[in-house]
Amino acid sequence: MRVFLTYLWCWMASAMAAQERVPFSVEELQRRTFLYFWERADALGQIPDRWPTKAFSSIAATGFGLSAYIVGIERGWVSRPEAAQRVRHTLETLLTLPQGPEVEGMAGYRGFFYHFLDHERGRRHRDVELSSIDSGLLMAGVLSCMSYFDGDDSVEEAIRQLADTLYRRVEWDWMLGPNHRLSMGWRPEKGFLRAEWFGYTEAMILYVLALGSPTHPIPASSWDAWTLNYYWDDFEGQPHVNFGPLFGHQYSHVWVDFRGIQDRYMRQKGMDYFENSRRATLANRAYCLRNPQQFKGYSENTWGLTACDGPMEWVQRYGQGLCRPDTWKSFHAYHARGVASDYLEDDGTIAPTAAGGSVPFAPEVCLPALQAMWETYYDSLVGPYGFKDAFNLTFTADGRLPEGWFAEDYLGIDQGPILLMLENYRSNLLWNVMKKNPYLRTGLRRAGFSGGWLDAFREAPLPPEKPVKPNPEISAEPKWLFERRIFREDKTSALPYRLLRPVNGLPATANYGLRRNAQGHLVDAQGQRVRLPLVVFLHGVGERGYDNERQLLNGVLAFAETAHQRRYPCYVLAPQCPPDARWSGADIRTAVTWSETPTEPMRLLMTLIEQLLRDEPDIDPSRLYLTGLSMGGAGVFDLLMRRPEWFAAAVPLCGGGDPAQAHRIRNVPVWIFHGRQDEVVPPSRSRHIAEALRKHGQPVRYTEYETLAHAIWHQTYYNPSLMAWLFAQRKTPSSSAKKHGRNRRE
Repeated sequence: MRVFLTYLWCWMASAMAAQERVPFSVEELQRRTFLYFWERADALGQIPDRWPTKAFSSIAATGFGLSAYIVGIERGWVSRPEAAQRVRHTLETLLTLPQGPEVEGMAGYRGFFYHFLDHERGRRHRDVELSSIDSGLLMAGVLSCMSYFDGDDSVEEAIRQLADTLYRRVEWDWMLGPNHRLSMGWRPEKGFLRAEWFGYTEAMILYVLALGSPTHPIPASSWDAWTLNYYWDDFEGQPHVNFGPLFGHQYSHVWVDFRGIQDRYMRQKGMDYFENSRRATLANRAYCLRNPQQFKGYSENTWGLTACDGPMEWVQRYGQGLCRPDTWKSFHAYHARGVASDYLEDDGTIAPTAAGGSVPFAPEVCLPALQAMWETYYDSLVGPYGFKDAFNLTFTADGRLPEGWFAEDYLGIDQGPILLMLENYRSNLLWNVMKKNPYLRTGLRRAGFSGGWLDAFREAPLPPEKPVKPNPEISAEPKWLFERRIFREDKTSALPYRLLRPVNGLPATANYGLRRNAQGHLVDAQGQRVRLPLVVFLHGVGERGYDNERQLLNGVLAFAETAHQRRYPCYVLAPQCPPDARWSGADIRTAVTWSETPTEPMRLLMTLIEQLLRDEPDIDPSRLYLTGLSMGGAGVFDLLMRRPEWFAAAVPLCGGGDPAQAHRIRNVPVWIFHGRQDEVVPPSRSRHIAEALRKHGQPVRYTEYETLAHAIWHQTYYNPSLMAWLFAQRKTPSSSAKKHGRNRRE
């Protein structure tokens, strides 16, 4: 009985202590966050993905944990020998875990590791992918230990050897796809994922480490391929390379001090990636302050959107059948929350790691946010390992959570940036450690970085690059060839668009016999200037938005296929119409009236085309082609009626136009397509405009598929006869109807 009472008293004392408020300090936050990695590591040295929910270990969290031990030493929370033993054990485990192509029983393959490993044996968790980015984050932690543990004793010597071996055995080039970009991963059951890393995300560190490898490097051209799809825009008054969730602006900066060093892209912008992350942080906060969706709790010091847990975690665990679906359907569980000009994922969930991981960029707003969240929500949000993952004051579970939802778990990949970036802010610790790493410096130099601290290292010139062949098992996705851009007239008028430029540096866009000279102009094998057609593609209703991606779903990728680009090399412009707007003023399903005044998207599109013709001198102005489907098919007629002098030919699908305005379209060959079974847009819309064009003597073809309905994109755009007809058209002052096409119904 006495033993039981003693145990009960100890438990009650512990519980009371846990509830006792501790004043906020950076030291206390760091110390608690460090303990997550130190106390929760499993017997294999791997860091759990989350706790207290028992799930699996995360190799990315293990990467953060390896660097966390360095902070623990420097802050005096653990001794150097203790941490060194922990690091050696972790690295030895990683090196001895089985690697191979088998579906089961493996921890990794070709030096990469599976995203999650089980806690018992360190084997692949279920069917998760062999992850390139998570392996990259792991290797960043591995290399930080390689550079930090520089002592002469046997343990630290072993750490350096183990770390070097782990890094050198990663076959980065095995993940290299035909566009010279890295695949996101691989599964033994299905092969490589049909997605690649490009366009500014958290994978910057992945590319730097892959470029710096002495054994399996990727080509230097991979960095240009990576930056090709950067999305520069002004968001919330901050012009920067956009990426919605803040973790994408933080992870690489944990290990790389980007202050004062620049690649070619940032030299052109006159800034560096550190400044870019500062602007992204301020934009994220400004959006939260504006709080357009009026979520509860957002304020000057309560903000921060990034990937994190969410209130649907509670619904999935406890609330099935308790909450009304209409009250929680707009909330998410773990989700990549964030905001940018092309990204909006906000359900009222705030994650402390958003501000915590951005402290070095903007301490004047991040530190007050951490303090306010600590002091305001201490009882619900703060625990023995610092901040729990997230909270949402708007979600009350129909009154069951009157104070809002607070996460139960800590997440390793969110704890890491808080601890490590706070330390970089305080002492530059991880940055200074990694500056000593020759592999990291080589990767940065091969990516084209120079200036600042990087130039202070007097190093030999980089050796000539050996040829690196992409892995033929990785397929080329045509949609990744399109550059992501946005056209802005001012802060309120914007049109997102994608642009495919031939011979833009990606192998998949190379055309036999064409290259770009030193001035960037297209030339043939003899060095003579070449001009290519421009295809303007207008999407349908379902692809509207601001994500600058959905407009590539239907049809347009036919023009980007490798075989097509080799036979008919061309530029392709694919703008995206904003939500609740149209290319033409009328809903073609119910009306066909035309207005002298264009819609705002159409007005912006016309200005964009004019600018593109100025900026891209290799576009042949006599070979501008216009096509579109559904709402975009109606947009084709709308634009033809406004600027018939621009276009050499047009191909509208399942659209229609105002027959009373057919006289405005002069000397433009048009081939109209529609499905006879179309229940979305009546075929009569296309028939009537075709008849009206014929009455005015215009060159028009009309094809109506007897058995097809609205979705006729594939049958039309992959029709060799159409492509041959389209690319044979050329605008000339003496164009005649007979020269450009036949007036017949097919």
